[in-house]
Amino acid sequence: MRRSNDTIELEATTWFDGPALEFDLPGVEVGLAEYDEGPTGCTVLKFPDGASAATDIRGGAVGVTGAEYDWLHGVCFAGGSVFGLEAAFGVGTGRLADADYEIGWGTIPFVAGAIIWDWHGRDNAIYPDAALGRAAYHAAHPGRFPLGKRGAGRSAGVGQGAAYRDAAGVKVAVFTVVNALGSVVDRDGSVLTGSRRPVIDEIDERIAKHEAAAPPRDGNTTLTLVATNRKMSHGSLTQLARTVHSSMARAIQPFHTESDGDVLFAVTTNEVDHEPPAVWETAVIASELAWDAVLSAVPSRG
Repeated sequence: MRRSNDTIELEATTWFDGPALEFDLPGVEVGLAEYDEGPTGCTVLKFPDGASAATDIRGGAVGVTGAEYDWLHGVCFAGGSVFGLEAAFGVGTGRLADADYEIGWGTIPFVAGAIIWDWHGRDNAIYPDAALGRAAYHAAHPGRFPLGKRGAGRSAGVGQGAAYRDAAGVKVAVFTVVNALGSVVDRDGSVLTGSRRPVIDEIDERIAKHEAAAPPRDGNTTLTLVATNRKMSHGSLTQLARTVHSSMARAIQPFHTESDGDVLFAVTTNEVDHEPPAVWETAVIASELAWDAVLSAVPSRG
């Protein structure tokens, strides 16, 4: 019998040893929660004071909620395909339990969420639900992002990664969950995702043999959050999201396919307003960090 959330008692795990990125970005906290019985999980980026936001959505199989918000209190990445979107609502209700929280117009928490398909190799239908989202929200703390097969990346094809840089007081961090159909490619062009060959080699081989097209690989979708403290207009933040998301095609090949549900959120806490770096330079920095973040998700590189 396939186990599901309704047929078995589940307990969330919220603290993890192992490789992690240490970063210093006030106003951004990280919380993870997993169901070992899946295994599956979610990764929450929490903004206690809120943050301006923009979203870039690509690929042909997207599962997302809250993408229209330009102000966020959190972003939740989760496994479980569309069922995992429930975890994002759990993050929002988790805020209701804060001691100083009051219901009022303008105080309702805004939480966005996006999901990956992480059921390959599992014998159950366990997914990140609202309870797991709340657990991740309450576990959030600043300055540490676990890498590899953790959180939303627990059963991903690759895992989750992150990178951070402080450029003259302008702080930029990129957090990503990599479950891409395409291969992860190092800066020297070598393929890092296990023994997989580049997809084009497989296609060429089938064409030469006149074989039918293969179904998409079980892994698909890369979810990313770019966070900075640099003050930006909504237009600039939107362009930042587009620039960084486009740049990630260097690290994942191919990217944004029909079977991928790639989503990138860009947020700023609006604390710093000076140059250098300029806004466009901040986008360049974030783009390089995004490649580093993808590479750090590979278990041998984290």
